[in-house]
Amino acid sequence: MAFPNLSTILMPHLLLIIIFIISTASPPSLASRFSNFPLSKRAPRFLGKFSHQIKPLQQREYRYETRYFYQRLDHFSFSELPSFPQRYLINTEHWVGPDRLGPIFLYCGNEGDIEWFALNTGFVWDISPRFGAMVVFPEHRYYGESMPFGSRDVAYKNATTLSYLTAEQALADFAVLITDLKRNLSAEGCPVVLFGGSYGGMLAAWMRLKYPHIAIGALASSAPILQFEDIVPPETFYNIVSNDFKRESTSCFNTVKESWEALVSEGQKENGLVQLTKTFRLCRELNRTEELADWLDSAYSYLAMVDYPYPSAFMMPLPGHPIREVCKKIDGCPDGTSILERIFEGVSIYYNYSGNVDCFELDDDPHGLDGWNWQACTEMVMPMASSKDASMFPTYNFNYTSFKEECWKEFRVVPRPRWITTEFGGHDIKTVLEKFGSNIIFSNGLLDPWSGGSVLQNLSETVVALVTEEGAHHIDLRPSTPEDPDWLVEQRTTEIKLIEGWINGYNQKKKTTFNM
Repeated sequence: MAFPNLSTILMPHLLLIIIFIISTASPPSLASRFSNFPLSKRAPRFLGKFSHQIKPLQQREYRYETRYFYQRLDHFSFSELPSFPQRYLINTEHWVGPDRLGPIFLYCGNEGDIEWFALNTGFVWDISPRFGAMVVFPEHRYYGESMPFGSRDVAYKNATTLSYLTAEQALADFAVLITDLKRNLSAEGCPVVLFGGSYGGMLAAWMRLKYPHIAIGALASSAPILQFEDIVPPETFYNIVSNDFKRESTSCFNTVKESWEALVSEGQKENGLVQLTKTFRLCRELNRTEELADWLDSAYSYLAMVDYPYPSAFMMPLPGHPIREVCKKIDGCPDGTSILERIFEGVSIYYNYSGNVDCFELDDDPHGLDGWNWQACTEMVMPMASSKDASMFPTYNFNYTSFKEECWKEFRVVPRPRWITTEFGGHDIKTVLEKFGSNIIFSNGLLDPWSGGSVLQNLSETVVALVTEEGAHHIDLRPSTPEDPDWLVEQRTTEIKLIEGWINGYNQKKKTTFNM
């Protein structure tokens, strides 16, 4: 999935997704000069913001039927409110049916178009024949085609119409849909296994905890369920992004770190914005230095998320080990090349690896509004900061007061930063899940900046963490390729064995109960 102007807030996925203000008490430092960044440019989001790119460039054909299920607008009220059509994708080609207790694999849709997530979650499609499983991809409410109130414009109109966009309502949608589907297919006894990546991974883990009678287990990949309140240090995300660059090249890390000052200095010169427009080949003249800074910030953050060991086109066409290639460009420029020219050469790997782009647009969402901004301003408050030494980004602290003011200005709502941990937990998670949780896989790659907010150690015999040194954002859920490294093949093998164990254990208990 998929985690600041409100339009680029995490998770992310993406979103993971998350609006942050650069603030510092010191006089004219670099951080203070960037203190007026548009909110959406403060922190990365999950990858769901790219879901408008429905067809990946390297397309695999996955067959499914598109259906619609009418959901209650508010599952937690008995008021008469209008229902809305929730889109879901379904494939029963390999399902062995209810008589053989054929499992149902349900992917928890994230903050974007469900077809994009389905096309980028090859692991579920790859293993479904082996298990004789039905595959279901329900879409998250308020995203894609699953719009309450008849249209996106009305659904996103104000705080009243957006008030039903919450993780709790989304989980209830999934629970009601799968319960109804099983009833209609006489498949009440069939086990359900949940899958999800990024925000979808968070939903998968939370659904297993909130609805254990509906799903027997969950694979939660790159799911930062601990990125709330003060559970993890707020600078964790940007420190990991920075370390991903430093591990490839210390000089590359230092060049990026120094570039923010160079960017500010150039922008303050007479005709400086014109020169920056030329240097970075922008399609329109730059209005503020912060716009360009955010564009660069986004590239570095997303590069860390998709630092896969093989070429991919998840968001952009990219080579394998894209950060390595970016740093080669930055470090490989001839002597005398300016810092900003080096940065342009490097960032072009991300924005123009195909070489087909003549000029660059800084805004891909000119309206600056989407569902994740609302979620980040209400319950998905995931604090982030940038440290002085470990980070290659401008230094700033998470400023809740400013964050709250911007959310009020944009949506007329006050964030509830403690609600998610009240609803789903997070504090002292080892003690809690050791006693009350079971059958959850938290998979993470340490190159993924969202891994810092996830579960990285086993919590019990059945709540396990699979951690890979070279893995990036939910790489295990992506389609298998001939270029998959051995560690990724082994990780997926382990996941399959654990899922087999859940299903076999469930079926054995069902048979025992039936025989009694």
